[in-house]
Amino acid sequence: MCPHTCVTNLPKPRQKQPEIGPASVMVGNLVSGKRIAQASGRDLGQIEDNDQARKFLFLSEVLQWRAQTTPDHILYTLLNSRGTIASSLTCLQLHKRAEKIAGMLAERGHLQDGEHVALVYPPGIDLIVAFYGCLYAGCVPITVRPPHPQNIATTLPTVKMIVEMSHTATSAFCRSIKLQCELYPSREVAICLDPYCGLGFVLWCLCSVYSGHQSILIPPSELEVNPALWLSAVSQYKVRDTFCSYSVMELCTKGLGLQTDALKARGLDLSRVRTCVVVAEERPRIALTQSFSKLFKDLGLHPRAVSTSFGCRVNLAICLQGTSGPDPTTVFVDMRALRHDRVRLVERGSPHSLPLMESGKILPGVRIIIANPETKGPMGESHLGEIWVHSGHNASGYFTVYGDEALQSDHFNSRLSFGDTQTIWARTGYLGFLRRTELTDASGERHDALYVVGALEEAMELRGMRYHPIDIETSVIRTHKSITECAVFTWTNLLVVVVELDGSEQEALDLVPLVTNVVLEEHYLIVGVVVVVDIGVIPINSRGEKQRMHLRDGFLADQLDPIYVAYNM
Repeated sequence: MCPHTCVTNLPKPRQKQPEIGPASVMVGNLVSGKRIAQASGRDLGQIEDNDQARKFLFLSEVLQWRAQTTPDHILYTLLNSRGTIASSLTCLQLHKRAEKIAGMLAERGHLQDGEHVALVYPPGIDLIVAFYGCLYAGCVPITVRPPHPQNIATTLPTVKMIVEMSHTATSAFCRSIKLQCELYPSREVAICLDPYCGLGFVLWCLCSVYSGHQSILIPPSELEVNPALWLSAVSQYKVRDTFCSYSVMELCTKGLGLQTDALKARGLDLSRVRTCVVVAEERPRIALTQSFSKLFKDLGLHPRAVSTSFGCRVNLAICLQGTSGPDPTTVFVDMRALRHDRVRLVERGSPHSLPLMESGKILPGVRIIIANPETKGPMGESHLGEIWVHSGHNASGYFTVYGDEALQSDHFNSRLSFGDTQTIWARTGYLGFLRRTELTDASGERHDALYVVGALEEAMELRGMRYHPIDIETSVIRTHKSITECAVFTWTNLLVVVVELDGSEQEALDLVPLVTNVVLEEHYLIVGVVVVVDIGVIPINSRGEKQRMHLRDGFLADQLDPIYVAYNM
Protein backbone atom coordinates (compact mmCIF):
# COMPACT_ATOMS: atom_id res chain seq x y z
CA MET A 1 0.00 0.00 0.00
CA CYS A 2 1.37 3.41 -0.95
CA PRO A 3 2.09 5.60 2.12
CA HIS A 4 0.92 8.67 0.22
CA THR A 5 -2.65 7.31 0.24
CA CYS A 6 -2.78 5.39 3.52
CA VAL A 7 -1.37 8.11 5.80
CA THR A 8 -4.15 10.62 6.38
CA ASN A 9 -3.35 12.15 9.76
CA LEU A 10 -0.33 14.23 8.74
CA PRO A 11 -0.39 17.96 9.60
CA LYS A 12 -1.43 20.17 6.73
CA PRO A 13 1.37 22.08 5.01
CA ARG A 14 1.83 25.70 5.91
CA GLN A 15 0.24 28.04 3.39
CA LYS A 16 2.55 30.73 2.04
CA GLN A 17 1.21 34.15 2.99
CA PRO A 18 1.91 37.45 1.21
CA GLU A 19 5.18 39.04 2.27
CA ILE A 20 4.93 41.30 5.31
CA GLY A 21 6.07 44.87 4.77
CA PRO A 22 8.99 46.48 6.64
CA ALA A 23 6.75 48.70 8.75
CA SER A 24 4.69 45.72 9.88
CA VAL A 25 7.83 43.88 10.96
CA MET A 26 9.07 46.78 13.09
CA VAL A 27 5.66 47.40 14.63
CA GLY A 28 5.20 43.71 15.35
CA ASN A 29 8.54 43.56 17.17
CA LEU A 30 7.69 46.63 19.23
CA VAL A 31 4.26 45.30 20.19
CA SER A 32 5.65 41.93 21.23
CA GLY A 33 8.50 43.53 23.13
CA LYS A 34 11.13 41.93 20.94
CA ARG A 35 14.23 43.85 19.93
CA ILE A 36 15.92 43.59 16.56
CA ALA A 37 18.29 40.62 16.68
CA GLN A 38 21.73 42.23 16.52
CA ALA A 39 24.82 42.00 18.70
CA SER A 40 28.45 43.14 18.76
CA GLY A 41 31.74 42.07 20.24
CA ARG A 42 34.07 44.48 21.99
CA ASP A 43 35.17 47.56 20.04
CA LEU A 44 38.72 46.96 18.82
CA GLY A 45 39.50 50.67 18.74
CA GLN A 46 38.67 51.17 22.40
CA ILE A 47 40.77 48.26 23.72
CA GLU A 48 44.09 49.48 25.04
CA ASP A 49 46.92 46.96 25.18
CA ASN A 50 50.65 46.92 24.58
CA ASP A 51 50.41 45.46 21.08
CA GLN A 52 53.59 46.39 19.23
CA ALA A 53 52.54 44.37 16.18
CA ARG A 54 49.77 46.89 15.45
CA LYS A 55 52.29 49.36 14.02
CA PHE A 56 53.03 47.00 11.11
CA LEU A 57 50.72 46.60 8.14
CA PHE A 58 52.07 43.27 6.85
CA LEU A 59 52.70 40.01 8.69
CA SER A 60 56.05 39.76 6.88
CA GLU A 61 57.06 42.99 8.63
CA VAL A 62 55.95 41.57 11.99
CA LEU A 63 58.12 38.49 11.40
CA GLN A 64 61.16 40.65 10.53
CA TRP A 65 60.61 42.71 13.69
CA ARG A 66 60.40 39.58 15.85
CA ALA A 67 63.55 38.16 14.22
CA GLN A 68 65.39 41.31 15.27
CA THR A 69 63.98 41.76 18.79
CA THR A 70 63.48 38.13 19.93
CA PRO A 71 65.54 35.98 17.52
CA ASP A 72 65.74 32.89 19.77
CA HIS A 73 62.09 32.85 20.83
CA ILE A 74 60.42 29.59 19.67
CA LEU A 75 57.30 30.18 17.59
CA TYR A 76 56.47 26.67 16.41
CA THR A 77 56.97 23.15 17.76
CA LEU A 78 55.87 20.17 15.65
CA LEU A 79 55.18 16.83 17.36
CA ASN A 80 55.26 13.38 15.77
CA SER A 81 53.10 10.35 16.57
CA ARG A 82 55.39 9.33 19.45
CA GLY A 83 54.86 12.70 21.15
CA THR A 84 58.45 13.83 20.66
CA ILE A 85 59.53 17.06 18.94
CA ALA A 86 59.97 16.47 15.22
CA SER A 87 61.14 20.03 14.49
CA SER A 88 60.86 23.58 15.81
CA LEU A 89 61.29 27.14 14.55
CA THR A 90 62.55 30.27 16.26
CA CYS A 91 61.78 33.75 14.99
CA LEU A 92 65.20 34.08 13.37
CA GLN A 93 65.12 30.60 11.82
CA LEU A 94 61.73 31.26 10.24
CA HIS A 95 62.95 34.62 8.93
CA LYS A 96 66.13 33.18 7.40
CA ARG A 97 64.40 30.20 5.79
CA ALA A 98 61.62 32.42 4.43
CA GLU A 99 64.22 34.73 2.87
CA LYS A 100 65.83 31.74 1.17
CA ILE A 101 62.48 30.60 -0.25
CA ALA A 102 61.79 34.14 -1.50
CA GLY A 103 65.15 34.23 -3.27
CA MET A 104 64.46 30.91 -4.97
CA LEU A 105 61.02 32.07 -6.14
CA ALA A 106 62.55 35.19 -7.70
CA GLU A 107 65.62 33.54 -9.25
CA ARG A 108 64.31 30.17 -10.38
CA GLY A 109 60.59 30.78 -10.65
CA HIS A 110 60.86 34.29 -12.11
CA LEU A 111 57.70 35.19 -10.20
CA GLN A 112 56.48 38.77 -9.91
CA ASP A 113 54.49 40.62 -7.28
CA GLY A 114 50.90 39.47 -6.97
CA GLU A 115 51.31 36.08 -8.65
CA HIS A 116 49.61 33.11 -6.98
CA VAL A 117 51.64 30.17 -5.68
CA ALA A 118 50.08 26.82 -4.69
CA LEU A 119 51.66 25.30 -1.57
CA VAL A 120 51.12 21.52 -1.68
CA TYR A 121 52.63 20.46 1.65
CA PRO A 122 51.68 17.99 4.36
CA PRO A 123 51.02 19.61 7.76
CA GLY A 124 54.40 20.69 9.06
CA ILE A 125 57.06 23.36 9.48
CA ASP A 126 57.87 23.46 5.75
CA LEU A 127 54.36 24.70 4.97
CA ILE A 128 54.82 27.66 7.33
CA VAL A 129 58.27 28.48 5.90
CA ALA A 130 56.95 28.37 2.33
CA PHE A 131 54.00 30.57 3.26
CA TYR A 132 56.18 33.37 4.65
CA GLY A 133 58.66 32.88 1.81
CA CYS A 134 55.84 33.74 -0.60
CA LEU A 135 54.96 36.82 1.45
CA TYR A 136 58.59 37.95 1.37
CA ALA A 137 58.61 37.53 -2.42
CA GLY A 138 55.37 39.51 -2.79
CA CYS A 139 53.43 36.47 -4.02
CA VAL A 140 50.01 35.23 -2.91
CA PRO A 141 50.33 31.80 -1.20
CA ILE A 142 47.44 29.35 -1.51
CA THR A 143 47.58 26.27 0.72
CA VAL A 144 46.40 23.10 -1.02
CA ARG A 145 45.74 19.79 0.69
CA PRO A 146 48.03 17.13 -0.86
CA PRO A 147 46.09 14.55 -2.90
CA HIS A 148 45.59 11.17 -1.30
CA PRO A 149 47.69 8.57 -3.14
CA GLN A 150 44.86 6.01 -3.09
CA ASN A 151 42.25 8.39 -4.49
CA ILE A 152 43.98 11.00 -6.63
CA ALA A 153 41.01 11.48 -8.97
CA THR A 154 38.79 12.99 -6.29
CA THR A 155 41.37 14.60 -4.00
CA LEU A 156 43.60 16.34 -6.57
CA PRO A 157 41.18 19.18 -7.46
CA THR A 158 40.83 20.12 -3.80
CA VAL A 159 40.79 23.88 -4.21
CA LYS A 160 38.05 25.28 -6.45
CA MET A 161 37.24 28.44 -4.52
CA ILE A 162 39.64 30.36 -2.28
CA VAL A 163 38.66 33.22 0.02
CA GLU A 164 40.59 36.45 -0.55
CA MET A 165 41.61 38.61 2.44
CA SER A 166 43.56 41.83 2.42
CA HIS A 167 46.60 42.47 4.63
CA THR A 168 44.52 44.87 6.72
CA ALA A 169 41.82 42.24 7.25
CA THR A 170 44.44 39.62 8.15
CA SER A 171 46.02 41.89 10.78
CA ALA A 172 42.61 42.76 12.22
CA PHE A 173 41.76 39.05 12.33
CA CYS A 174 44.93 38.13 14.22
CA ARG A 175 44.47 41.03 16.65
CA SER A 176 40.87 40.02 17.35
CA ILE A 177 41.89 36.42 18.14
CA LYS A 178 44.82 37.64 20.27
CA LEU A 179 42.51 39.78 22.42
CA GLN A 180 39.81 37.13 22.69
CA CYS A 181 42.23 34.37 23.73
CA GLU A 182 44.78 36.60 25.51
CA LEU A 183 47.70 35.36 23.40
CA TYR A 184 51.14 36.69 24.38
CA PRO A 185 54.77 35.52 23.85
CA SER A 186 54.78 33.69 27.19
CA ARG A 187 51.80 31.51 26.21
CA GLU A 188 51.75 28.05 24.64
CA VAL A 189 48.81 26.90 22.53
CA ALA A 190 48.22 23.33 21.28
CA ILE A 191 46.67 23.13 17.79
CA CYS A 192 45.32 19.83 16.45
CA LEU A 193 43.85 21.03 13.15
CA ASP A 194 44.58 20.75 9.44
CA PRO A 195 46.24 23.96 8.17
CA TYR A 196 44.63 24.20 4.75
CA CYS A 197 41.60 26.42 5.21
CA GLY A 198 39.55 28.49 7.60
CA LEU A 199 40.45 29.15 11.20
CA GLY A 200 42.76 26.12 11.21
CA PHE A 201 45.03 27.85 8.68
CA VAL A 202 45.01 31.13 10.62
CA LEU A 203 45.90 29.44 13.90
CA TRP A 204 48.55 27.25 12.28
CA CYS A 205 50.38 29.86 10.17
CA LEU A 206 49.46 33.43 11.18
CA CYS A 207 48.62 33.90 14.84
CA SER A 208 51.99 32.88 16.32
CA VAL A 209 53.89 35.39 14.21
CA TYR A 210 51.45 38.16 15.08
CA SER A 211 51.05 37.44 18.82
CA GLY A 212 54.45 35.85 19.48
CA HIS A 213 53.10 32.83 21.38
CA GLN A 214 54.42 29.31 20.84
CA SER A 215 52.20 27.01 18.81
CA ILE A 216 52.51 23.29 19.51
CA LEU A 217 51.46 21.74 16.20
CA ILE A 218 49.86 18.29 16.22
CA PRO A 219 48.83 17.00 12.77
CA PRO A 220 45.45 15.21 13.12
CA SER A 221 46.74 12.36 10.92
CA GLU A 222 49.21 11.42 13.68
CA LEU A 223 46.28 10.65 15.99
CA GLU A 224 45.37 7.69 13.82
CA VAL A 225 48.61 6.06 15.01
CA ASN A 226 48.45 7.42 18.57
CA PRO A 227 44.98 8.61 19.66
CA ALA A 228 46.38 9.90 22.99
CA LEU A 229 48.93 12.20 21.28
CA TRP A 230 46.90 15.41 21.48
CA LEU A 231 45.80 15.08 25.10
CA SER A 232 49.27 13.88 26.17
CA ALA A 233 50.83 16.97 24.59
CA VAL A 234 48.31 19.22 26.33
CA SER A 235 49.23 17.61 29.66
CA GLN A 236 52.99 17.52 29.04
CA TYR A 237 53.32 21.17 28.02
CA LYS A 238 50.78 22.35 30.62
CA VAL A 239 48.72 23.98 27.89
CA ARG A 240 45.84 26.21 28.96
CA ASP A 241 44.32 26.77 25.50
CA THR A 242 43.91 24.19 22.75
CA PHE A 243 42.03 23.96 19.45
CA CYS A 244 40.73 20.84 17.71
CA SER A 245 38.06 19.64 15.29
CA TYR A 246 35.04 17.40 15.77
CA SER A 247 36.87 14.58 13.98
CA VAL A 248 39.72 14.82 16.50
CA MET A 249 37.31 14.89 19.42
CA GLU A 250 35.41 11.92 18.04
CA LEU A 251 38.64 9.98 17.49
CA CYS A 252 39.69 10.58 21.10
CA THR A 253 36.27 9.66 22.44
CA LYS A 254 36.14 6.36 20.56
CA GLY A 255 39.82 5.46 20.74
CA LEU A 256 40.44 6.33 24.40
CA GLY A 257 37.10 5.38 25.92
CA LEU A 258 38.56 2.36 27.74
CA GLN A 259 41.98 3.83 28.47
CA THR A 260 41.22 6.68 30.87
CA ASP A 261 42.43 4.73 33.90
CA ALA A 262 45.69 3.86 32.15
CA LEU A 263 46.17 7.47 31.05
CA LYS A 264 45.55 8.67 34.60
CA ALA A 265 48.10 6.19 35.91
CA ARG A 266 50.63 7.62 33.43
CA GLY A 267 50.09 11.07 34.94
CA LEU A 268 47.99 12.64 32.19
CA ASP A 269 46.46 15.79 33.71
CA LEU A 270 43.99 18.09 31.95
CA SER A 271 43.13 20.27 34.95
CA ARG A 272 45.10 23.23 33.57
CA VAL A 273 43.03 23.45 30.39
CA ARG A 274 41.11 26.71 30.41
CA THR A 275 39.64 26.57 26.90
CA CYS A 276 39.26 23.61 24.55
CA VAL A 277 37.72 25.09 21.41
CA VAL A 278 36.21 23.01 18.62
CA VAL A 279 36.63 24.79 15.28
CA ALA A 280 33.47 24.26 13.23
CA GLU A 281 31.19 25.59 10.51
CA GLU A 282 28.01 23.96 11.75
CA ARG A 283 25.62 23.63 14.66
CA PRO A 284 27.51 22.65 17.84
CA ARG A 285 27.32 18.92 18.53
CA ILE A 286 26.12 18.87 22.10
CA ALA A 287 26.10 15.06 22.44
CA LEU A 288 29.75 14.75 21.33
CA THR A 289 31.07 17.64 23.45
CA GLN A 290 29.23 16.34 26.52
CA SER A 291 30.53 12.80 25.96
CA PHE A 292 34.06 14.14 25.61
CA SER A 293 33.76 16.22 28.78
CA LYS A 294 32.27 13.35 30.77
CA LEU A 295 34.86 10.84 29.54
CA PHE A 296 37.88 12.94 30.50
CA LYS A 297 36.43 14.45 33.66
CA ASP A 298 38.47 12.01 35.75
CA LEU A 299 41.62 13.38 34.12
CA GLY A 300 40.82 16.85 35.42
CA LEU A 301 39.08 18.33 32.37
CA HIS A 302 36.50 20.88 33.47
CA PRO A 303 33.20 20.67 31.55
CA ARG A 304 33.12 24.46 31.15
CA ALA A 305 36.43 24.36 29.28
CA VAL A 306 34.91 22.69 26.19
CA SER A 307 33.27 25.11 23.76
CA THR A 308 32.89 25.68 20.03
CA SER A 309 33.69 28.43 17.55
CA PHE A 310 31.82 29.45 14.42
CA GLY A 311 33.13 30.73 11.12
CA CYS A 312 32.39 30.43 7.43
CA ARG A 313 33.80 31.45 4.07
CA VAL A 314 32.97 35.14 4.31
CA ASN A 315 34.39 35.41 7.84
CA LEU A 316 36.64 32.66 9.17
CA ALA A 317 35.94 33.39 12.85
CA ILE A 318 32.76 35.12 13.99
CA CYS A 319 32.47 33.54 17.42
CA LEU A 320 35.14 32.03 19.67
CA GLN A 321 34.72 31.43 23.38
CA GLY A 322 38.10 32.81 24.45
CA THR A 323 39.25 33.26 28.02
CA SER A 324 36.94 35.92 29.43
CA GLY A 325 33.19 36.23 29.53
CA PRO A 326 30.40 33.90 30.65
CA ASP A 327 30.35 30.18 29.99
CA PRO A 328 28.54 28.89 26.87
CA THR A 329 24.81 28.60 27.40
CA THR A 330 22.38 25.94 26.18
CA VAL A 331 18.71 26.55 25.39
CA PHE A 332 15.87 24.24 24.42
CA VAL A 333 13.65 25.28 21.51
CA ASP A 334 10.44 23.84 20.10
CA MET A 335 11.38 21.87 16.97
CA ARG A 336 7.90 22.34 15.50
CA ALA A 337 8.14 26.13 15.75
CA LEU A 338 11.64 26.03 14.29
CA ARG A 339 10.23 24.46 11.13
CA HIS A 340 8.26 27.69 10.65
CA ASP A 341 11.38 29.84 11.27
CA ARG A 342 10.13 30.80 14.74
CA VAL A 343 12.13 30.44 17.95
CA ARG A 344 10.11 29.37 20.99
CA LEU A 345 12.01 28.46 24.13
CA VAL A 346 10.73 25.47 26.12
CA GLU A 347 11.75 23.60 29.23
CA ARG A 348 14.25 20.77 29.12
CA GLY A 349 12.49 17.46 28.51
CA SER A 350 9.44 19.05 26.89
CA PRO A 351 7.90 17.22 23.90
CA HIS A 352 9.64 18.11 20.63
CA SER A 353 12.35 20.04 22.48
CA LEU A 354 15.68 20.51 20.72
CA PRO A 355 18.86 21.48 22.65
CA LEU A 356 21.05 24.15 21.05
CA MET A 357 24.42 25.28 22.41
CA GLU A 358 25.87 28.74 21.98
CA SER A 359 28.60 28.88 19.32
CA GLY A 360 31.02 30.97 21.36
CA LYS A 361 31.48 34.60 22.30
CA ILE A 362 31.37 37.19 19.50
CA LEU A 363 34.90 38.29 18.62
CA PRO A 364 36.07 41.88 19.20
CA GLY A 365 35.32 44.10 16.23
CA VAL A 366 32.48 41.90 14.97
CA ARG A 367 28.83 42.93 14.53
CA ILE A 368 26.06 40.42 13.85
CA ILE A 369 22.49 40.85 12.73
CA ILE A 370 19.81 38.29 11.90
CA ALA A 371 18.17 39.04 8.54
CA ASN A 372 15.44 37.51 6.43
CA PRO A 373 17.26 35.66 3.60
CA GLU A 374 14.49 36.51 1.10
CA THR A 375 13.49 40.09 1.96
CA LYS A 376 16.87 41.08 3.49
CA GLY A 377 15.10 42.84 6.34
CA PRO A 378 16.22 42.68 9.99
CA MET A 379 14.39 40.19 12.19
CA GLY A 380 13.41 40.07 15.84
CA GLU A 381 14.86 37.79 18.50
CA SER A 382 11.92 35.41 18.22
CA HIS A 383 12.62 34.47 14.59
CA LEU A 384 15.12 32.30 12.79
CA GLY A 385 17.05 34.06 10.04
CA GLU A 386 20.32 34.28 8.17
CA ILE A 387 23.38 35.38 10.12
CA TRP A 388 24.94 38.52 8.61
CA VAL A 389 28.30 39.84 9.82
CA HIS A 390 30.11 43.18 9.64
CA SER A 391 33.78 43.11 10.60
CA GLY A 392 37.20 44.44 9.72
CA HIS A 393 38.32 40.89 8.98
CA ASN A 394 35.55 39.95 6.57
CA ALA A 395 36.83 38.36 3.38
CA SER A 396 36.79 40.62 0.34
CA GLY A 397 35.69 38.05 -2.21
CA TYR A 398 36.37 34.71 -3.85
CA PHE A 399 39.34 33.73 -5.98
CA THR A 400 37.90 30.95 -8.09
CA VAL A 401 39.25 28.99 -11.03
CA TYR A 402 35.86 29.31 -12.70
CA GLY A 403 35.95 33.10 -12.77
CA ASP A 404 32.34 33.36 -11.59
CA GLU A 405 31.87 36.75 -9.98
CA ALA A 406 28.09 36.52 -9.63
CA LEU A 407 28.31 35.63 -5.93
CA GLN A 408 30.61 38.52 -5.06
CA SER A 409 28.16 41.34 -4.46
CA ASP A 410 25.50 39.24 -2.76
CA HIS A 411 27.82 37.42 -0.36
CA PHE A 412 30.24 40.18 0.58
CA ASN A 413 28.43 43.47 -0.06
CA SER A 414 24.83 43.14 1.10
CA ARG A 415 22.68 45.86 2.64
CA LEU A 416 19.50 45.63 4.66
CA SER A 417 16.30 46.51 2.84
CA PHE A 418 15.22 48.79 5.70
CA GLY A 419 16.55 50.01 9.01
CA ASP A 420 20.34 50.48 8.86
CA THR A 421 20.70 50.50 5.08
CA GLN A 422 24.19 52.07 5.04
CA THR A 423 26.23 49.32 6.70
CA ILE A 424 27.75 46.73 4.38
CA TRP A 425 27.27 43.16 5.60
CA ALA A 426 28.58 39.77 4.53
CA ARG A 427 26.04 36.96 4.31
CA THR A 428 27.23 33.79 6.03
CA GLY A 429 24.70 31.43 4.45
CA TYR A 430 23.85 30.00 7.89
CA LEU A 431 20.56 30.19 9.77
CA GLY A 432 20.53 31.09 13.45
CA PHE A 433 19.16 33.40 16.11
CA LEU A 434 20.36 35.72 18.85
CA ARG A 435 19.22 35.72 22.45
CA ARG A 436 20.12 38.17 25.22
CA THR A 437 20.94 36.14 28.31
CA GLU A 438 20.90 37.08 32.00
CA LEU A 439 24.68 36.66 32.16
CA THR A 440 27.08 39.59 31.96
CA ASP A 441 30.36 39.88 30.09
CA ALA A 442 33.61 41.57 31.18
CA SER A 443 32.23 45.06 30.47
CA GLY A 444 29.17 44.48 32.66
CA GLU A 445 26.76 44.36 29.72
CA ARG A 446 24.26 41.55 29.31
CA HIS A 447 25.65 38.77 27.16
CA ASP A 448 24.25 38.20 23.66
CA ALA A 449 24.46 34.55 22.63
CA LEU A 450 24.47 33.36 19.01
CA TYR A 451 22.91 29.99 18.23
CA VAL A 452 23.68 28.43 14.84
CA VAL A 453 20.95 26.10 13.55
CA GLY A 454 22.21 25.01 10.12
CA ALA A 455 23.35 25.91 6.61
CA LEU A 456 20.78 27.66 4.45
CA GLU A 457 21.72 25.69 1.31
CA GLU A 458 21.28 22.37 3.14
CA ALA A 459 17.93 23.23 4.75
CA MET A 460 15.06 21.35 3.10
CA GLU A 461 11.73 22.93 2.14
CA LEU A 462 9.16 20.16 2.51
CA ARG A 463 5.39 20.54 2.85
CA GLY A 464 5.76 24.29 3.35
CA MET A 465 8.14 23.90 6.30
CA ARG A 466 11.91 24.16 6.72
CA TYR A 467 13.67 21.04 7.97
CA HIS A 468 17.32 20.81 8.99
CA PRO A 469 19.17 17.60 8.00
CA ILE A 470 20.93 17.09 11.34
CA ASP A 471 17.60 16.68 13.17
CA ILE A 472 16.41 13.90 10.85
CA GLU A 473 19.84 12.25 10.84
CA THR A 474 19.91 12.17 14.64
CA SER A 475 16.59 10.32 14.67
CA VAL A 476 17.74 7.80 12.05
CA ILE A 477 21.04 6.97 13.76
CA ARG A 478 19.18 6.03 16.95
CA THR A 479 17.08 3.38 15.21
CA HIS A 480 19.70 0.62 14.84
CA LYS A 481 23.11 -0.16 16.29
CA SER A 482 24.49 -1.05 12.84
CA ILE A 483 23.86 2.47 11.46
CA THR A 484 27.17 4.28 11.98
CA GLU A 485 26.42 7.42 9.97
CA CYS A 486 23.53 9.03 8.15
CA ALA A 487 22.96 11.93 5.76
CA VAL A 488 19.77 13.29 4.21
CA PHE A 489 18.97 15.61 1.30
CA THR A 490 16.13 16.26 -1.13
CA TRP A 491 15.78 15.15 -4.73
CA THR A 492 12.82 16.38 -6.82
CA ASN A 493 10.80 17.09 -3.66
CA LEU A 494 11.58 13.63 -2.29
CA LEU A 495 13.50 13.01 0.93
CA VAL A 496 16.56 10.80 0.40
CA VAL A 497 18.13 9.08 3.42
CA VAL A 498 21.62 7.57 3.07
CA VAL A 499 22.77 5.29 5.90
CA GLU A 500 26.14 3.60 6.40
CA LEU A 501 25.85 -0.04 7.49
CA ASP A 502 28.36 -1.59 9.87
CA GLY A 503 27.26 -5.20 9.67
CA SER A 504 26.25 -7.95 7.28
CA GLU A 505 24.50 -7.03 4.05
CA GLN A 506 21.54 -9.15 5.15
CA GLU A 507 20.64 -6.40 7.64
CA ALA A 508 20.22 -3.82 4.88
CA LEU A 509 16.62 -4.75 4.15
CA ASP A 510 15.74 -4.60 7.87
CA LEU A 511 16.88 -0.97 8.08
CA VAL A 512 14.36 0.34 5.54
CA PRO A 513 11.16 0.10 7.67
CA LEU A 514 13.03 1.37 10.73
CA VAL A 515 14.22 4.46 8.85
CA THR A 516 10.86 5.24 7.25
CA ASN A 517 8.94 4.75 10.51
CA VAL A 518 11.15 6.97 12.69
CA VAL A 519 11.11 9.81 10.15
CA LEU A 520 7.34 9.56 9.86
CA GLU A 521 6.72 9.40 13.62
CA GLU A 522 9.16 12.12 14.74
CA HIS A 523 9.15 14.50 11.76
CA TYR A 524 5.88 13.71 9.93
CA LEU A 525 7.75 13.19 6.66
CA ILE A 526 7.57 10.37 4.14
CA VAL A 527 10.94 9.06 3.01
CA GLY A 528 11.16 8.81 -0.78
CA VAL A 529 14.44 6.86 -1.11
CA VAL A 530 16.50 4.87 1.40
CA VAL A 531 20.08 4.14 0.32
CA VAL A 532 22.17 1.67 2.36
CA VAL A 533 25.92 2.02 1.71
CA ASP A 534 29.23 0.84 3.11
CA ILE A 535 31.17 2.67 5.82
CA GLY A 536 33.01 5.74 4.56
CA VAL A 537 30.78 6.54 1.59
CA ILE A 538 29.32 9.71 3.14
CA PRO A 539 31.97 12.40 2.47
CA ILE A 540 33.44 14.08 5.55
CA ASN A 541 35.76 17.09 5.45
CA SER A 542 38.86 17.62 7.60
CA ARG A 543 36.79 19.16 10.42
CA GLY A 544 34.56 16.08 10.59
CA GLU A 545 31.57 17.82 8.95
CA LYS A 546 29.31 16.05 6.45
CA GLN A 547 29.40 17.25 2.87
CA ARG A 548 25.78 16.60 1.97
CA MET A 549 25.82 18.43 -1.34
CA HIS A 550 28.76 16.31 -2.55
CA LEU A 551 26.84 13.21 -1.45
CA ARG A 552 23.81 14.40 -3.40
CA ASP A 553 25.94 14.89 -6.52
CA GLY A 554 27.33 11.37 -6.13
CA PHE A 555 23.81 9.96 -5.74
CA LEU A 556 22.56 11.69 -8.88
CA ALA A 557 25.64 10.52 -10.81
CA ASP A 558 25.11 6.92 -9.60
CA GLN A 559 28.53 6.82 -7.92
CA LEU A 560 27.62 5.57 -4.42
CA ASP A 561 27.80 1.81 -5.19
CA PRO A 562 24.99 1.07 -2.68
CA ILE A 563 24.30 -2.20 -0.90
CA TYR A 564 20.56 -1.73 -1.21
CA VAL A 565 18.22 1.00 -2.48
CA ALA A 566 14.53 1.21 -1.60
CA TYR A 567 12.31 3.55 -3.66
CA ASN A 568 9.00 4.67 -2.19
CA MET A 569 7.57 6.98 -4.83
